[in-house]
Amino acid sequence: MVSPAGNDHQHLPNCTQVHDPPGVFFSLGGYSGNHYHGFADVLIPLFVTSRPFDRQVELLVIDTQPWMVNKVKTIMQALSRYDEVDIDRSKQDGKIHCFSRLVIGLKGRGRKELGISPLETDYTMKDFRQFLRSSYSLRKTRAIKLRIDNDDDGDKKNPMMNNPQLIIISRKGSRAFTNVNEIAGMATKLGYYVKVVEPDDKTMSESAEMMNSCDVVVGVHGAGLTNMVFLPDNAVVVQVIPLALDWSAKIYYEEPTKEMNLRYLQYKIKKEESSLIGRYSPDHVVFTTPWSFKWEEFRSIYMQNQNVTVDLRRFRPTLVKALELLHD
Repeated sequence: MVSPAGNDHQHLPNCTQVHDPPGVFFSLGGYSGNHYHGFADVLIPLFVTSRPFDRQVELLVIDTQPWMVNKVKTIMQALSRYDEVDIDRSKQDGKIHCFSRLVIGLKGRGRKELGISPLETDYTMKDFRQFLRSSYSLRKTRAIKLRIDNDDDGDKKNPMMNNPQLIIISRKGSRAFTNVNEIAGMATKLGYYVKVVEPDDKTMSESAEMMNSCDVVVGVHGAGLTNMVFLPDNAVVVQVIPLALDWSAKIYYEEPTKEMNLRYLQYKIKKEESSLIGRYSPDHVVFTTPWSFKWEEFRSIYMQNQNVTVDLRRFRPTLVKALELLHD
């Protein structure tokens, strides 16, 4: 339990441990186990709330999930010089922690998705991304800048000194690419050095290093794109948008790129590229009026049971455009 410091308050239990540093009290419950919500609901607000203390602060955690604590250990250690306090365990052990100053709850998000509200703090997503680079010792600060030269006849040519690094995020289950090898092959022919990866949400350091090494990331709308927080400046995010997910794609990933100094491209699939075409007729309500479904039905159809087979001919110009952005 947590109590105000001092034992002169009636009806308050006696302190078993008095803490000199201030504390920040927050929860790892709710949807924080989801990679996106872990950042949007916990890590970014935790940064905004704790950073002003310059590590002279203790982090008090309730609803503790050991695997989650291990996942974000590097970030927590960068925000506090002290071991985190597991309030759930303290309660079981009958311990009473007393603080003279305690911040209850996290701030900074406001109505921002994967961002920081300017109404609550002077910190920005640029500050948060720099904090992540420092915490994980990420070396790449800027995406590769390609150069277009002219030959003697005035024609443009592109002798890529170094191939731009492209990561294709692979997903298990729903919203997965069904022809990821073909996409990778096409990207390689365009001059990319391609890696197909499936980020492990439980090993943040590996995901951070992997994403920081690339110049362009391609992924179907989903939590894996949250790893764009580790991308170098001016990198390109290519979001492939399944049927009916336009709104969430815009709010959760397109809008946040604007405050992260990233470039953004999107590729909206046609119904012929959706696995739903194999289960419903082309004139079915699934394709004509997806907003007519209640949330649980909508979620089941479009989020949990839809995969993507990208039309390579249609998708190629998007990858070409990403190369052009790396020239700017």
